[in-house]
Amino acid sequence: MDRKEIEEIVKQVLSEKEKKDKLSTSKEITFGQAGKGVSPDASRVTTGTAGKPAPEGAKVTTGTAGKVFTMIDGKKFSEGDITSSCSLVTTGVCEGCESCIVKRKETVNSIVQAGASRISTSTPVEGNFDREIASMIDHTLLKANATQEEIGKLCEEAKKFGFASVCVNPAYVALASELLKDSPVKVTTVVGFPLGATTPTAKAIEARDAIAAGADEVDMVINIGALKSGNFSLVLDDIKGVREATRGKILKVIIETALLTKEEKIKACELAKQAGADFVKTSTGFSTGGATVEDVRLMREVVGPSMGVKASGGIRTLEDAHAMKQAGATRIGASASVKIVTGGKAEKGY
Repeated sequence: MDRKEIEEIVKQVLSEKEKKDKLSTSKEITFGQAGKGVSPDASRVTTGTAGKPAPEGAKVTTGTAGKVFTMIDGKKFSEGDITSSCSLVTTGVCEGCESCIVKRKETVNSIVQAGASRISTSTPVEGNFDREIASMIDHTLLKANATQEEIGKLCEEAKKFGFASVCVNPAYVALASELLKDSPVKVTTVVGFPLGATTPTAKAIEARDAIAAGADEVDMVINIGALKSGNFSLVLDDIKGVREATRGKILKVIIETALLTKEEKIKACELAKQAGADFVKTSTGFSTGGATVEDVRLMREVVGPSMGVKASGGIRTLEDAHAMKQAGATRIGASASVKIVTGGKAEKGY
């Protein structure tokens, strides 16, 4: 297959918007671990852990929407069209691996005809890991000193292992959303975190802002003090306000089980269900304890089969994750996600 034929195939999967992009050449584009920045003084692309290196001698252009293209011998490749492991991009010679859009023409055409406007491929993780558990995990980084580079690494790991989502603080939602825009991994963020003591209005505004920035799922903390005071109407209004702000998105309600009696845990789950939440969640991971099998089992009994239950906090091994699933968890929040799915053990973390 010659380059002209390759170009015709690639054109078939470019969206109309991408076809109309007006490209302008930059002298250097430098990818940090978490994002993209442009500087004026060199002639090649360098990358960190969240980016992809371009081959020597490549010409790099940037579209009006910020999309980066690599030009090799006049041929345009956009990130996501062909993976970084593609020999055609890295060496200029196609080795026929049949992992890309060029060698899977019939598959690509059928996807385009079905209505897809973008197509991307990825290289699966080598070695064994628990894919079922991976698909349940919200890969989490909520510490106050989390850097942009760490968020970039989090997103790359989530794509690599097929985690359900990344869970980040609101300030990093836009960045995570950008890094994950061509992947099935969702962006989860937190509201009223970690104390739950802000007002219902503040939580609703925070939720709307997060969704505007690109969040797909919101994990809110209930007003724990109001619950323990018996002010159930305030707790219900609190959840309802965020539910209204997150219509069309997934809402998880963190009840902070470590601070509640059994009766309070039951009541918190009942209120979350009454307010129309999608999940109840055990913990923030920032209190006196995390998820327990007993709490997950109790929460599942209260909400029944129609709601999700997220176990979070202190889950550090694959055995822990399976125990939570067996007790009724349908989602797991963890920072030790990679070690969990590969059978390792984290000594500390969320």
